[in-house]
Amino acid sequence: MDQITHNIRRNNWLEIVRQCLSRPEGMSAKDWLDQNGVNRKTYYYWLRKFRKEAYAELPPAVKEQASTELSFAEIQLPAPIRSDQSLEVQRNLASVAVIKCNGITLEVSNEISESLLHKLIMEVSHA
Repeated sequence: MDQITHNIRRNNWLEIVRQCLSRPEGMSAKDWLDQNGVNRKTYYYWLRKFRKEAYAELPPAVKEQASTELSFAEIQLPAPIRSDQSLEVQRNLASVAVIKCNGITLEVSNEISESLLHKLIMEVSHA
C-alpha cells in the first residue's frame, strides 16, 4: 500500500473514531458501531493505534506521572465529632456522588471541600 492510500485510510478512521467518541450520551460504543456499520475489530485496532501515537507524543514528564509506581497522598481529616452532633453530621455526609476510577470508589458528600475533591480526583486518576 502506498503512503497516499495509507494517509487516506488513516484520516478516514480518525474521523470514525472521533465520531464514535462523541456519540450521544448513554449510547454504548458497540451500539454506535453496529448502527454505523463499523467493524468492531477494525475500529478497536485503529483506536489502539491512535492512542499509542498520542502517548508517544506526550512529553516525558507526563509519561512519568502515568507510571505504575505506588504513591500515597496525605489527606487532612476533619476533627472528631461530638456525639450530639453525630446525627446531624450523618445526614450531611450522606453520599451524593460516587466516583469510580481505576478500580477505586469514592463516595462524596455535599460537605467535601473543593480543594479536597480536586486532590482526591487527581490522586485517583493517577492511581
